[in-house]
Amino acid sequence: MPVSDSVDNVIEIDPEKMHGTPVFRGTRVPIQNLFDYVEGGDSVERFLDHFPTVARSQAIAVLELSRSKVLDEFEIAA
Repeated sequence: MPVSDSVDNVIEIDPEKMHGTPVFRGTRVPIQNLFDYVEGGDSVERFLDHFPTVARSQAIAVLELSRSKVLDEFEIAA
C-alpha cells in the first residue's frame, strides 16, 4: 500500500477538530502525543493505556509511516 494511502487511513486533519492538529483518525488524540511518549522513554503500550481511543494498529502505522519517511529521505541523500 502506498504511504499516502496509509496516511489518509490513519491520520486526520480537520480544521474543526483540535484546530487542524493532525490526530489519529476517529479520535481527538494528536499524533504528536505518540512521539512525545516514545521520546520520553515510554512504550507504545503505555501510550495506548493512556489513550484508549487509539488502536494499536493506528499507533504502529504512524511509527511505520515515520520510519518509511526517514528511510526514504536517507536513501535519496545517500
